Amino acid sequence: MAGKRFSGNPVPVADLAGEILDPVLRKRAGLSVALVQSWDEIVGPRIAVSSRPEKIQWGRRRDENDPFEPAVLVIACEGLAALHIQHEADEIVGRVNSFLGYMAIGRIRIVQKPVRQERPERPKLRELNADERARIKGVVSGIEDDGLRESLERLGASVRASKKQ
Repeated sequence: MAGKRFSGNPVPVADLAGEILDPVLRKRAGLSVALVQSWDEIVGPRIAVSSRPEKIQWGRRRDENDPFEPAVLVIACEGLAALHIQHEADEIVGRVNSFLGYMAIGRIRIVQKPVRQERPERPKLRELNADERARIKGVVSGIEDDGLRESLERLGASVRASKKQ
């Protein structure tokens, strides 16, 4: 950054932060800001909400003639996300490697710990009018089991409320 000349145009803070943080993350954790920022696109929003990449652990090479060994990606996650990550480990490894552009990661290690991220808000459902409620009740009225009928009625109401009129 010292050798760059600024034109006076605004620069996004994320670009400046990336230039500063990338060398630090690479040195300390073997990660890049781009990997951390793209995590939800790599693993999908369901897993990304409760996980994050912690670090990349590279194996030690005794000398330069040793063959390249893929690294271990350490992923911090909470609770149920660990099971999802373990189940989809091969796919995640493939996605991370395609993001990085080469066979950098060989396997994943999961570390369970709290991951503080804001969970996406559920969309607000609109109120159903009396005709819509009556129609849903009519559709499920033939079901004898009370619990099943009530569950299907709630499901129908939420599906109908999520659609625009």
